[in-house]
Amino acid sequence: MKFEIKNSKLRVLAIDPRFERLGLAIIEKKRGGKEILLYSSCFTTSAKIPFEKRIFLIGQEVARVIKVWQPEALAIETLFLTTNQKTAMRVAEARGVILYESKVAGLYVKEFTPLQVKIAVTGYGRADKGQVALMVKKLLVFKDKKTKDDEFDAVAVGLTFFAHHRYPHPPL
Repeated sequence: MKFEIKNSKLRVLAIDPRFERLGLAIIEKKRGGKEILLYSSCFTTSAKIPFEKRIFLIGQEVARVIKVWQPEALAIETLFLTTNQKTAMRVAEARGVILYESKVAGLYVKEFTPLQVKIAVTGYGRADKGQVALMVKKLLVFKDKKTKDDEFDAVAVGLTFFAHHRYPHPPL
């Protein structure tokens, strides 16, 4: 897939994938400019509904955000394997529907490990969530609203995209 930048700017959908709470962010960077946070949210699904319905709702939300914000790329965190295999499998399924919706929309997709995100945002691979959130707040302006950790994580993934892919020439 050939990756093209429209109108001298690049808009990225960044996602911290989970199935109970999905961090989403839209970050835009114009040629020669600084990254700007256009949108962030934490989409939640209830544990009271069947898992397949939760996955369906995640897919709908990702498709809605893509339709509204028209990003050119998706930045998503890779799966961090934990000792809880059931949780890891469910997060993998959530990632699957996110990747599917992104490819249906024709987005360029780039995945980052938690280590890459921490290094890109804080300069330290063992940074904790609080340190990542603190740096994200210093790097971008947030609207006056209560921002959840999942949103900070999504924004950090988006900032990692721009740190790894020097605008305006991301790899094809």
